[in-house]
Amino acid sequence: MITTDFVPGSPCWLDLGAPDVEVATAFYRAVFGWRSEPFGDQQAGGYTLFRLDGKAVGAVGPLTEDDAASAWTIYFHTPDADATVKAVEQAGGSVRSQPVMVGTDDGRFAQLTDPQGADFAIWQPARYPGFEAADAPGSLGWTELYTTDPAAAQTFYRSVFDWHTQDMPLPAGGGTYTLLTPAHCGDDRTHGGLMGVPTDLLAPTGKPYWHPVFISKDCDATVGLVTGNGGTLSMGPETAEGVGRLAVCTDSAGAEFVILTPHGSL
Repeated sequence: MITTDFVPGSPCWLDLGAPDVEVATAFYRAVFGWRSEPFGDQQAGGYTLFRLDGKAVGAVGPLTEDDAASAWTIYFHTPDADATVKAVEQAGGSVRSQPVMVGTDDGRFAQLTDPQGADFAIWQPARYPGFEAADAPGSLGWTELYTTDPAAAQTFYRSVFDWHTQDMPLPAGGGTYTLLTPAHCGDDRTHGGLMGVPTDLLAPTGKPYWHPVFISKDCDATVGLVTGNGGTLSMGPETAEGVGRLAVCTDSAGAEFVILTPHGSL
């Protein structure tokens, strides 16, 4: 379960890098009912907050790296960004941007990449803790890593965040899915999972990646809004026993996300 009571290693923010911020905001307004507003003194087309019922659920900004594809980035909470960056480097990861302050006292973030090539970020909060709603319709409910080397990924993230990991078999011999939980927390704080995926199935870039899972009251209806507003359906909708009804989608610029109506709310 993802909460807004952040602990070290838990997801605390997410944002979308988009080739056209205004097109992206229109898409997600239509799909999830999010409102958008410029962050701080940003102008139209700059870094933009997404809100649902007045609460921040994420953001979108223009792509800032050369040849970058549109994608969601998951941020994990840290009490010390410098120490986490050092841990990433010592564990074989790379630093795409060193810790920098947002605003005058909002917090510090750094952008990182794990040894297999999956991008993620960290957030050391000051005035701004992170997203204000989670695990509810229209907000982040789960995070997921598709990686080419699950064992190595587990070793890396345990080293950096001290996550607890638990393997579980997928149905019909579909491999192993690893649950991820912040250090010193119970299973009720499990926030995501990772699984091995062959390189040829890691479209479109061929490298490992994180993607967000957004909660929906009605997965099928939300898929209809995705495809009706220029997005595409990659898988599903299908019902996963004990999980719920889910679908893998991409937005109008190709950024991947998952829609989930959890088991028990169907």
